[in-house]
Amino acid sequence: MGHPALRKTPIARSALVLLKHYCTLEPMQKRQKVLVIVGPTSSGKSALAVELARKFNGEVISADSRQVYSGLDIGTGKITRREMKGIRHHLLDVSDPCRTFTAHDFVERAQLAIYDISQRGKLPIIAGGTGFYIDALVGRIAVPNVIPDLKLRARLEKKSAAQLYALLKKRDPRRARTIEPEHKRRLIRALEIVAALGKNPAPATIARYDMLWLGIAPPVKELEKKISLRLQTRMKRGMITEVKRLHASGLSYKRMEVLGLEYRALARFLQKKITHEELMHEIERGSRNYAKKQLAYWRRNNDIKWFKPAQMPRISGLVEKWLNRK
Repeated sequence: MGHPALRKTPIARSALVLLKHYCTLEPMQKRQKVLVIVGPTSSGKSALAVELARKFNGEVISADSRQVYSGLDIGTGKITRREMKGIRHHLLDVSDPCRTFTAHDFVERAQLAIYDISQRGKLPIIAGGTGFYIDALVGRIAVPNVIPDLKLRARLEKKSAAQLYALLKKRDPRRARTIEPEHKRRLIRALEIVAALGKNPAPATIARYDMLWLGIAPPVKELEKKISLRLQTRMKRGMITEVKRLHASGLSYKRMEVLGLEYRALARFLQKKITHEELMHEIERGSRNYAKKQLAYWRRNNDIKWFKPAQMPRISGLVEKWLNRK
């Protein structure tokens, strides 16, 4: 029957038979090839994913914790129809922004997308900057579907990230070694799982897929320039108007704070807590810090092969060699 803190969603129930054999392959069985493209914000992941999908008959699965929400388009830098160049994208606009879309939700839907893409003879390409989602999907991190404990969360929220990390080290040392010690929301979730199950489950010992990991990392100065130009472009496209529309349709300022980065700053701006100049500075600074955290997260994965965006010929050659490998 399972632990009472675990719930089975309709997606999980309907996909159980479909995924049972596919996602629990024995060591000697042939695993599905999955291409993974990671990197910091504004690095060019989406464009690279589209080019490789066109060249190698693939479809893209977006791994972005905010682009799953409908209406959060300009603020998240969501790829446009024109930029997709006819390549089908999955896991975009699949949830209402007023609701919480979890890593477990992502894993369920992404596994189905991988199966669907591969069954049609195409290459699944995962591209995105939310490292936790990707690691959960491929089995590097275990994500049990534990129901949120709102009372526990309220108590833990009063503690600092340092206090939460110290508590996790005491209660679940193994998870503490792999978590980001300054990521308060993730620390709270890890402690919530400990409270429900005794400890966070260990990651899979056998890789779910035959993966090629590609990392895109422009030089620091170039990346900072791209972040600045991207912000200016999004402002011209109407990022402030987008957020006004979202608020008018029911997205609260409190929820925007939870969504973070641009939406946190824009919520404060629309409430006249900061000026337009402070808004721009806050978003750009936040994006730069986020890019650094993304890179720090991925640098722990030794399987990632890093490239600059201009190294497309080398990247294509590597992918072709991997695809031809038996």
